[in-house]
Amino acid sequence: MRADEEPVDQKKYLEDSCKPKCVKPFLQYQACVKRIEGDESGHKHCTGQYFDYWSCVDKCVAPKLFTKLK
Repeated sequence: MRADEEPVDQKKYLEDSCKPKCVKPFLQYQACVKRIEGDESGHKHCTGQYFDYWSCVDKCVAPKLFTKLK
C-alpha cells in the first residue's frame, strides 16, 4: 500500500460478502419490522431478529478477518 492510499476497511468488505449467506435471518428481521410498523406504543421491537442477523454475519466474517489483521 502506498502512503497516499486510504486504508480499506476489510471488516466492511467482508461483511458485505457475508450478507448473502445470512438471507434467512435478514428476511426474518425484515418481516418483524413490517409486522410492527404501525406500533405506536413503542413496546414492540425486532432487537432479537436484528442480533440474529448480525450474529450470522459476524460468524462468517470472523475467521476471514483475523487472517487479514497484522
